[in-house]
Amino acid sequence: MAVITKGLRIETNGDTDLIDITSEVARGVSESGVSSGTVTVFIPGSTAGVTTIEYEGGAIRDFQEAIERIAPKDIGYYHDARWGDGNGYSHVRAALQGASLTVPFTSSRLLLGTWQQIIVVDFDNRARSREIILQIIGE
Repeated sequence: MAVITKGLRIETNGDTDLIDITSEVARGVSESGVSSGTVTVFIPGSTAGVTTIEYEGGAIRDFQEAIERIAPKDIGYYHDARWGDGNGYSHVRAALQGASLTVPFTSSRLLLGTWQQIIVVDFDNRARSREIILQIIGE
């Protein structure tokens, strides 16, 4: 059994920016030397999340609009009243999204569906440099 931890860095625009990281995750698994197991994709911080989606313009916009309906930017948040940074909505969105995703793989290939990509969603109200942690477990 092997446990390998790798990091990668991406630049985001914030404001519910969706970034496809599928190829970077697949490369991490392939380069790990682990044939079968799982990879956990984790994003540290409290204003971004990780999930899967069909990464195409319509689904991206649908996702962004759904998130806006669930946790709108233009309402009051107690976090903003306390800290004054205007990103209370991004903390709520990230908490609802979740900070990690686990994907199985075999023969060093991710077992994703045909139209399924791994994405990072940056909900913050500004551009960020984000670290993503990959933890690969298997044999």
